[in-house]
Amino acid sequence: MSGLVLKLGPGERVLINGAVIENGDRRSRLSVMTPNANILRLRDALHPEEANTPVRRLCYAAQLVLSGDMSPEASRLPLLRGIEQLSQALTDPDSHRKLAQATDAVIAGQYYQVLKALRGLLAREKRLLVGEPG
Repeated sequence: MSGLVLKLGPGERVLINGAVIENGDRRSRLSVMTPNANILRLRDALHPEEANTPVRRLCYAAQLVLSGDMSPEASRLPLLRGIEQLSQALTDPDSHRKLAQATDAVIAGQYYQVLKALRGLLAREKRLLVGEPG
């Protein structure tokens, strides 16, 4: 079993099961062997005030599970509802694929994968909100 591999830059911080870990002076690579460990790169973390769009709100909800601030049980239904609402607004095949991945990950309790799939929609959402062509 290979586990999750984290590649960290100098001084980069990551939250693993509630503990903040800071990398040293050089790039490093960590293998997390524990299945279902809650992991969040702090450089990817959203602050509450940044959760101001539909996709960002869902990312933030998944992030709360990874940080241990919300239980998976409490987040499951709101995340699934939010993903369903997004699937009605984002109708292109790539968005539907990412939303299906997020749904599958919520059902499987893999919140890092939920966050990863949803983050893939952030650029598209930004383009749609500012009215730029896709």
